[in-house]
Parts: sequence; structure tokens; C-alpha cells
Amino acid sequence: MLLVRHGQSTWNADGRWQGQADPPLSPLGVEQASEAAARVVKLGPVDAVWASDLERARHTGATIAEHAGVELTVDARFRERHAGPWQGLRRVEIDAQWPDYLSSGQRPEGYEPDVEVVARALAALDDLAVAHPGERVVVVVTHGGVIRQLEVHFGDHERGLIPNLSGRRLHRQGTTWTLGDALLLLGEDTITVPGQL
Repeated sequence: MLLVRHGQSTWNADGRWQGQADPPLSPLGVEQASEAAARVVKLGPVDAVWASDLERARHTGATIAEHAGVELTVDARFRERHAGPWQGLRRVEIDAQWPDYLSSGQRPEGYEPDVEVVARALAALDDLAVAHPGERVVVVVTHGGVIRQLEVHFGDHERGLIPNLSGRRLHRQGTTWTLGDALLLLGEDTITVPGQL
């Protein structure tokens, strides 16, 4: 299993917290998706591509699926976390309306808890594993918050910000998932690291 963060969105480029809002890929994000798709198929035969139903992930997933010659399957459980009233805001706006929340780790009402993000993503991954038993490469295009929470759940507390089109391998043995290596599917000149909160 290869979890991949979508390409740069228009709100990534504008420094806005997205959550489950649905901005499209930026022109650079479209280029990133194509570059990453060419690199993914070089990793080995791709048997399936799944994606969040949000446009930035769906578009990236469709590009990878087209390069790989497979159909795209969309699953809303791979969506980014809901960020409640912070969706659409920049950091300076959040600091003005919710003083000290970011620095203290507080979150507003309506912000999806980590445990819920992990639970829905794991349920989707388990279903995906059943749908594609023993297959070689299955790509899941999702979001930085989802990937980060899964990494933390599986014991990686070190990685920090996740670039667009960064990937993380997951392996399944029986019913147990384990983290594999992290990889970047872009060249140095096209890397973007949105300033996540």
C-alpha cells in the first residue's frame, strides 16, 4: 500500500487551512500530479488506485490511475479531517479569532478529533486490503492530515510536515498494518510543503 498526499491545491498555495473544503489543484499541482504519476508506475505494476472524494485528491488519483492503466476508486473515508470553523482561514486569522489555541494545541468545536480520523482511515484501508488481496502496488491518494495521523498511530512521531506528493508505504500482515518507508514522488524543483497548522 502506498499512501500519497495530493498535489498542491489553490488553497495550499494561498496558505489556507482546507479541511474538507474542496478547492481544486493549482496549475503547479496539476504538473506535480503528472510528474508523480510517471514516478509511481516506475515503482512497479500498479494494481489499483483509490482516492479521497475531495477534488484535489480525486484529480491527483485520476492522473495516477490513467498513467497506470487502472480505474480510480473513490472513497470519502480517505478525506482530510474536518477542521470546523478553521476551514478557509489563514494562520494569522486563526490566531486573531482563537488566541493561543494553536500554540497550546487546542482545537475549536467542530474540529475532527485524531481518533476519528484514524478510525475511518483504518476502516477504509482494511476494506481496501480485502478488495485487493495479495496485489502488488495499491495507491491511495489522500491528505496530509490523514497520513500524519496514521504515522503517529503507528509510532512515527518524528516526520513533521508532509510535502505534496510525498508518500508513505504501509504493509499488512494478516490483519496488522505496519509503516514502511517514506518517499517523495517529485524532483527538487517541484516540491511544495504547505504550511500546515
